[in-house]
Amino acid sequence: MSMSGRISSIFDKFMGGRGDHSITVPVMDGALKPNNYLERISSVSMIDGADNLAIARGQMLLTSGNRLVELHDDGSTSVRSTCDAEITFLSASPQGALALGLDNLGIAIVGGRHDGKRLAANLSGQQLNCPTAAVFLDEDTLVVCNGSSAHSAHEWSRDLLNLGRSGSVVRIDLGAGNASLVKGGLGFPSGVTVARGGKLVISEAWKHRLLALDVVDGSIATVLADLPAYPGRIQPASQNGYWLTMFAVRSQLQEFVLRENRYRREMMETIAPEYWIAPTLSSGRSFKEPLQSGSVIRLGIHKPWAPSRSYGLLLRLDDSFQPIWSAHSRADGRRHGITSCVEIRDRLFIASKGRGEILALDHLSQTEPDDLSVLMGSAA
Repeated sequence: MSMSGRISSIFDKFMGGRGDHSITVPVMDGALKPNNYLERISSVSMIDGADNLAIARGQMLLTSGNRLVELHDDGSTSVRSTCDAEITFLSASPQGALALGLDNLGIAIVGGRHDGKRLAANLSGQQLNCPTAAVFLDEDTLVVCNGSSAHSAHEWSRDLLNLGRSGSVVRIDLGAGNASLVKGGLGFPSGVTVARGGKLVISEAWKHRLLALDVVDGSIATVLADLPAYPGRIQPASQNGYWLTMFAVRSQLQEFVLRENRYRREMMETIAPEYWIAPTLSSGRSFKEPLQSGSVIRLGIHKPWAPSRSYGLLLRLDDSFQPIWSAHSRADGRRHGITSCVEIRDRLFIASKGRGEILALDHLSQTEPDDLSVLMGSAA
């Protein structure tokens, strides 16, 4: 950071919270206006820790912990293989090769011309200990997001509370087995896709934004900023545009904690991680969880607008990566922690990792669904 940047940062903090020191969170309105659409779409299958949906040779695949799972047309599942660590991403090449991210262990290639290749967690001096997402540029080239060089993917909330900025985007030559840095110093890159112009678009979760990245010269530009939630995987949509999963939402309390260094350090040293004041993929399972007064259930009713540590959110983006409409599971819903999605046979399949459920959405158009704002139960 330049000297002028340091002075500006000190001045923003002194003025009571501006810029990076502000605890304000963008309002969900317009294309992000809350609804309960995710609660009303159909369920396909229940599987613990469902994540990393992908299509390989026409077969729907997903992961559950360290298992690679096939999802069949009738909603049943079968385990294809088991890995040595939790699978943190799943990416398929056009010819059906699979890249599997392994937490703290690197990457495994299954199928295709590089079948059986293992890439270490430190490859050519580049960290692959926290692989969060990847995309094949061709059958021999893989671009990988490494969320943090300091923590594993399982410890994403610890990286957030430590104000992690050690994430990177790495280009891997599968034939030569070496890696080169495309961009470093990122705040937990958690999704990547190739835009319709050749550039990569990256989700930078801790900065709440999407970045356009030139894989050749490393130049970077922000295409979507100030999101009210943490962006994750990005998938191209068949009817133009993109789908963006948001795995957790921001709140003023969480933003406040991120700016209180002494409190945050003591909390992390003395309290179990599941009870930290931090976003999570699911909540409401223990009375020990942190609670804001607005979340207190009164008369047996959990208000949908109550502040929540977990949330379900899926964004429909246009070709310029601007939001058009969104599907939500609010504080009183159950389908939280939306971590991945993929289209096949005119349906969008969505993984709610917080719920352990695969959902199916039939409306794929960029136009807002006619029944998007239909109210249900306590969401009224």
